[in-house]
Amino acid sequence: MPAVKPPDPSAATGQPVRHGAVLLVTCLALATVVAAMASLNVALPDLGRETRASQTQLSWIIDAYSLVFAALLLPAGAIGDRFGRRRALLAGLAIFGGGSGLAALTTDPTTLVALRGVLGIGAALVMPATLSTITSTFPRAERTRAVSVWAAVAGASAVVGLLASGTLLELWSWRSVFLLNVLLALAALVGTLLFVPESAESDAPRVDVAGAMLVAAGLAALVYSVIEAPTRGWGDPATLGGLGLGLAVLAGFVAWELRQRHPLLDPRLFRNRRFAAGSISITLQFFAFFGYIFVVMQYLQLVRGDNALVAAVSVLPMAVAMVPVSRLSPALTARFGARRPWIAGLLLIAAALAVLAALDGDSPYGLVVAGLLPLGAGMGLAMTPATTAVTDALPRALQNVGSATNDLSRELGGALGIAVLGSILSATYRSHLDLPGVPAHLADQARSSLAAASGAGGAVAEQARTAFVDGMQLALLGGAAATVLAALVVALLLRRSGPPADAGRDGAGAAATRATVVRMPERVDS
Repeated sequence: MPAVKPPDPSAATGQPVRHGAVLLVTCLALATVVAAMASLNVALPDLGRETRASQTQLSWIIDAYSLVFAALLLPAGAIGDRFGRRRALLAGLAIFGGGSGLAALTTDPTTLVALRGVLGIGAALVMPATLSTITSTFPRAERTRAVSVWAAVAGASAVVGLLASGTLLELWSWRSVFLLNVLLALAALVGTLLFVPESAESDAPRVDVAGAMLVAAGLAALVYSVIEAPTRGWGDPATLGGLGLGLAVLAGFVAWELRQRHPLLDPRLFRNRRFAAGSISITLQFFAFFGYIFVVMQYLQLVRGDNALVAAVSVLPMAVAMVPVSRLSPALTARFGARRPWIAGLLLIAAALAVLAALDGDSPYGLVVAGLLPLGAGMGLAMTPATTAVTDALPRALQNVGSATNDLSRELGGALGIAVLGSILSATYRSHLDLPGVPAHLADQARSSLAAASGAGGAVAEQARTAFVDGMQLALLGGAAATVLAALVVALLLRRSGPPADAGRDGAGAAATRATVVRMPERVDS
């Protein structure tokens, strides 16, 4: 099936499109929602002290955003393609900004969790609309450069978000993080109104509402059960029942999608070994990465005693290593093939997390750097071949599916990583915090979170820091195990791959891809 030629936006509006302004506005919108995934991590100690949130509630405050973002990403992209990407941008930015404004006014952890979920709805509308706007607006000669800028912004925004939050927390409280969201969303919304043309696909299929509901319900049941497990117990019937229910609903989603003419994501695509390897690798990489961010930001501030800005700056060595290695990765792939640099990058991530798992309350900053440098290098080395494997495994008519799968893998991995590694941290912290002779109300407060225990001071705070370090070490080892698993999956799936340029288009994988072309919606991107 030939690719559909994107419509000319200027023909519909009668006004010439200012491509530079469109790129600036869409990248600002993208940076706003991507930075929000990481930026609040810096504020967790301050937020925990002021709202008295438990360790489990802190996990929910961070993960509610990522969970809703991931669950709605595919249907939100389809909505933008069908009804207009500019409309999706405007609606998403309004929801994101409005939710952030309300979040800055609350002090209740449960309300904050709900509002972070609202922000996730807005982000799910914004992110796919940004790239779809670029690919449908820019002429072919300029599109590659514009997409590369979009990708760079997507990669750098998490680190920029950490630094911006750290700076704001030196001047004010955690509320400033949400107020920054409001300002950025407002600026992007005004820019969208002024410069971004409308674009939509007139022949886009109807949105698979039932599939969207199934995947959202399945992910919600899984993540809820994992996050609540430290409180209820892993063997509790509610925990086991929730995990079983989530897996059953996701299995139902797969069965439903196999029967649809226009599915959100056709499971048959995963017959292509390179597509499957790339998707699994990205999911597990970001499982480890966002779980690490959630854990380490609390360690730097509550155990080492760094302020928010110093904590944010402390992780910069990771970016310093990631940027040059990511630029070197294509050359290494061209020389050695995708498999070896890809696996080497994943193993570097695992080794880095193992080094960081050796940290304790007295560790020098040099040991932190010794973990951050290989972590950044590994992420830079593994991300390029993983992303390329997803997109190159598919023909031109299905490039929108590759982009959507790449985004979904990243957000889903982040949501699950925060849930699972945060749950390991919380469970270990509770079980290792032994406070004999401490009044019951004070012991309960200390077990709720390290931030609460730090407020008690003295021996309680010291024992809490030790228990937190124990939990952090296990959580980081869990992240290392996930990336080793990713390396094994990539090694097995690509063990008989041909040359990099053709590996995704031969044999059974290509046959499965060709068979799927007729079933996928013709969308520029989602």
